[in-house]
Amino acid sequence: MKRLLVVSVLLLVFVGTLGSAQAEEVRLILATGGTAGTYYPLGGSMAKIWNSKISGMNVTAQTTGASAENVRLVNKKEAELALVQSDTLDFAFKAEAPFKEKLTAMAAIAVLYPEVIQVVVRADKPVKTFADLKGLKMGVGAPGSGTEANFRQLCDVYGLAKGDINAQYLSFSESAEQFKDKHIDAFLVTAGLPNPGIMDVSTQNDIRILSISDDMVKKITAKYPFLSPVKVPANTYKNVPEASTVAVNAVLIVNSGIKEDVVYNLTKALFDNQRELAAAHAKAKELNLQAAVKGVSIPFHPGAVKYYKEKGAMK
Repeated sequence: MKRLLVVSVLLLVFVGTLGSAQAEEVRLILATGGTAGTYYPLGGSMAKIWNSKISGMNVTAQTTGASAENVRLVNKKEAELALVQSDTLDFAFKAEAPFKEKLTAMAAIAVLYPEVIQVVVRADKPVKTFADLKGLKMGVGAPGSGTEANFRQLCDVYGLAKGDINAQYLSFSESAEQFKDKHIDAFLVTAGLPNPGIMDVSTQNDIRILSISDDMVKKITAKYPFLSPVKVPANTYKNVPEASTVAVNAVLIVNSGIKEDVVYNLTKALFDNQRELAAAHAKAKELNLQAAVKGVSIPFHPGAVKYYKEKGAMK
């Protein structure tokens, strides 16, 4: 009888311990962006994949003010994961404007897709390179925007001083309208492909996307390591030939204090289930194992590095 009692007690302890282990959850918040943008719906789709494919995982996608806010949330541990543009990460890590102090308690998991820098000009104009825009009127994005920052980076690398180009601080839609009305000669858009504003312009105007030469691409990416080479495929826009340019990247980041095995599982599930993720959101089609480790200047999390080394994407 005593023996039976001891066995029963041990069995209850074992079952209780097992139940506790099964009840343990990894709860994470994924900071995304506004509901009208790409980050929020893509983040929601990623959270569903992780929650359904990783035992004990509970990720909640949260709407936010996007990149700059997301960096601060992750560094303050108010969110564990976030979607952020690669240039914003670089500025935060180095305490460059708009950041006043270094924010380094974060690491990369994966570069997800490019946000392509596209300079639109009229097809019949003799503008062959960015330097040829000197003296012309150009839409460069809203004041303080990432697009404006990209404009300044291109000016820097091409040796153009402030004022060499007559910069017009316009949103994408405003630039498109001004271009169609011939109030500006060119405009810059930093966005995924295809961009609706450029598509709209190309249906009524013959345009080109300015190509950046291989030498200049190397120079730009050496000075600004958060930028990476990219192609705009032919006919992305009506009758527009292929163009070489550079892109900032949408990057999945994590607080650097999150455990290695947790980040390894997140990374693995992302790639193992890409087809299902792409069915939920079209941007996931652009996720690529080799590209996922390029075009971001902050360190990768050890959990992500472990996965990429297993797959041969990192040495």
